[in-house]
Amino acid sequence: MKAARGTGKEVFARSIHEHSLRKDKAFVAINCASIPENLLESELFGYEKGAFTGANKTTPGKIETAQGGTLFLDEIGDMPIALQAKMLRFLQERVIERVGGRSEIPVNIRVICATHRDIPTMVAEQTFREDLFYRVGEISIIIPPLRDRDNDVVLLAKTFLGQYNEEFKTKLKGFSDSAIKAMKQHKWPGNIRELQNKLKSAVIMAESSHIQAEDLGLLLRDDEPSIDTLNLREVREHAESRAIRNAFLVAEHNMSKTAELLGVTRPTLYSLIEKYHLEDVKTGG
Repeated sequence: MKAARGTGKEVFARSIHEHSLRKDKAFVAINCASIPENLLESELFGYEKGAFTGANKTTPGKIETAQGGTLFLDEIGDMPIALQAKMLRFLQERVIERVGGRSEIPVNIRVICATHRDIPTMVAEQTFREDLFYRVGEISIIIPPLRDRDNDVVLLAKTFLGQYNEEFKTKLKGFSDSAIKAMKQHKWPGNIRELQNKLKSAVIMAESSHIQAEDLGLLLRDDEPSIDTLNLREVREHAESRAIRNAFLVAEHNMSKTAELLGVTRPTLYSLIEKYHLEDVKTGG
């Protein structure tokens, strides 16, 4: 599974598990990038008592814990190359050995892997094993970033709104037209995680029955000038309006800071707001 961070890789993997014959067994997830290299092997394969200092009892690893179910290996591209050989043997033989152990333990699980890295390039650079790449890449799915999934943005936003209404005991009814338009315009560099964060904040801060664009910390962009527009004055006015709106958002509705970001005086900023009829910026609405 190839996807950028925050696109919902684990949710996707969990959905596969829940719609499979293994749904009644465990779903176990581990992020290979979040665990120190010297601990990842014991986290995955477990360890025997006395295998190392602090190993006071025999402990099964994530692979064993997922017996009969699904193991989700997130960010497998960050797995140390030395550990990749042991992972390859497990995938081929379906047996593991705990750290410090000598006996083979049969394991029957489904393995789903995900990464935001370019694995073929890593293979070429010899930072990821080619044989492991072919083993885990039997079926590949690319999850596009949220910015390329316009219809998903509003659908996900409505789903999260229902969850947060319940969590925070609020009764927000939905989104204003401006909020929906702003969500569709936004590029969502943080993907679904960014959407969740903005929505959680909006649910807490919203003052009306519907979430507005400003509740989400988003400003509506003016319509882009036509591709046929060659009039420099029109293009300049559009660019200046957009810059003012963006600076106002970055400055968190502070007019002095907005002017500072734009490199103009505060009176000049007010003059530009009047010139371009940006009343929503002037009022912070």
